[in-house]
Amino acid sequence: MTIDEQTKQSKSVPVVGAGLAGCEAAFALAERGVRVRLLEMRPGVTTPAHKTGLPAELVCSNSLRSGNPENAPGLLKEEMRLAGSRLMRIADSVSVPAGDALAVDRTLFSAEVKAQLDSHPLISIEHREVVAVPPGPCIAAPGPLASPAFSEAIRALTGGEHLYFYDAIAPILDASSVDMGTAFPQSRYDKGEGADYLNCPMDEDTYRSFVSELRKAERIPPRPFERELHFQGCQPVEAIADTGVMSLAHGPMKPVGITDPRTGSRPFAVVQLRRENSEGTAWNMVGFQTKLTQNEQKRVFSMIPGLSRASFLRLGSVHRNTFVNGPEVLDGFLRMKNCPALMLCGQITGVEGYIESIATGLLAGIFMAELLSGREPVPPPENTALGALLRHVTVSGQVPFQPSNIHYGLFPPVRSSGGRRERRRALSGRALESLRQWLSGSF
Repeated sequence: MTIDEQTKQSKSVPVVGAGLAGCEAAFALAERGVRVRLLEMRPGVTTPAHKTGLPAELVCSNSLRSGNPENAPGLLKEEMRLAGSRLMRIADSVSVPAGDALAVDRTLFSAEVKAQLDSHPLISIEHREVVAVPPGPCIAAPGPLASPAFSEAIRALTGGEHLYFYDAIAPILDASSVDMGTAFPQSRYDKGEGADYLNCPMDEDTYRSFVSELRKAERIPPRPFERELHFQGCQPVEAIADTGVMSLAHGPMKPVGITDPRTGSRPFAVVQLRRENSEGTAWNMVGFQTKLTQNEQKRVFSMIPGLSRASFLRLGSVHRNTFVNGPEVLDGFLRMKNCPALMLCGQITGVEGYIESIATGLLAGIFMAELLSGREPVPPPENTALGALLRHVTVSGQVPFQPSNIHYGLFPPVRSSGGRRERRRALSGRALESLRQWLSGSF
C-alpha cells in the first residue's frame, strides 16, 4: 500500500460508485494529491430508484436533516465542514429554505457535483458496470442498490454469511425520556442481568387499544424496487398485528417470564427495551421494526406505558439495503479484513442516511490517502460524530449488527448536571473540541 509521491501522481485509485460516498471519497483523495478513477454504472445500467445519470443523485428526500450542531445530525455536518468535506460545501451553496434543516435543490446539487468532478485535474469518470473488485488499492461505495454482479463479488469476500440485503431496524429511545415509575428492569425468568432489559407492561385494555391504533396507523408503501418482507425476523410489528389481535401478545410482546413488581403478577403483554450501549443512555425497542411513517411511530409508540414522553434517537424501518456485517469484516479504517487493499464506504458499511454516507466517504478518502503516503491513519476520536459513526460500523457490540444513522446513543456519555438539552450541548461541544484537536494533529 506504500508508494512514493511520484507514483501517487501517476497511478490512479479506482473508486467504485459515484453516489454520495463515492464522490466524497474521490474528492478527499484528489485533494490530497491522489489520482482517481471514479467508476459509475449509470446511466448505461440504472436502478429503479435513480432518475438520472448524474453523480450524487438524491433519490429520496432533498433534506440532509437538522442543521443545529447541538443535534447529532447537525453536529456531524459541522464536523464534516471542519474536515473539508467537498459535498458539504456544495450542499451549503445550493441550499433551499427548510427551517432548522439543511435542504438542497437536488438538481443543482448533483449538477454542481458533476461540474466539480469534471473540472478536477486528478479525477476521471468512467461509466461502466464493475463486476469484480479491481486489483490493488480500491474504495468501493456501491450504495444500497449495488448491482447483482458487484454484490456477489463483495459477498464472496465476506464468506457469504456477512452480507445482507434488508434492514429490519427497531426504534432507539433516549434513556432519560423513559418513565422509570412505570417501566422496570428485569430479564425473562430473571436470567442474566436484569438491568439489560426494561419492561413496559400493559393490561388487556391498554394492549387492545394499542393494537387497534397500530393496525390503523399510516404506513410507508414499498418502493418499486422493494418487496414486502414476510420471513421471520424481518416482519414489521404492524404486519404481525395484522395477522390477529393476539399475535403480538404471543410474539414480540409476550409477557412470559416477566413479573410486574407493582402488582406481583405477570402483565397481559409487555414491550421490552434492550440496552443499546454499555452506558445505558440508549434503549432499543425489541422486535419493533416497522414501516409506519415517522409521525405515526411517535404517536402510536407513545401509547406504550412508560413511553408517553419518549424521545426517539432513531426511528424504525424495514427496507432494501445491501450492507456488510461491519464489525466482523471491516477493520478500524474501513478495510476488508481479508482483503486489506479494498476499503468500503457508504451504506454498504452499515450507515443510514445521506450525511452518514458522505461521512464514511470522507473518512475512506482520508484513510486511503494516508496509507498511500506510507503513514498509519489516525481515526477520529470516538467522542466525535465521525468517530462514533466509524466505531459503530467497525467495532459495534450490537448483536445482530444493524445499520444506523448518527444519534447520541452512539457517543460515549458526558457528565452533565442539566437536562437533555444541556447534555446534548455538552456532547456537541466536547465533540467539536476533540475534532479540532484531531485535525490539528493529523493534517
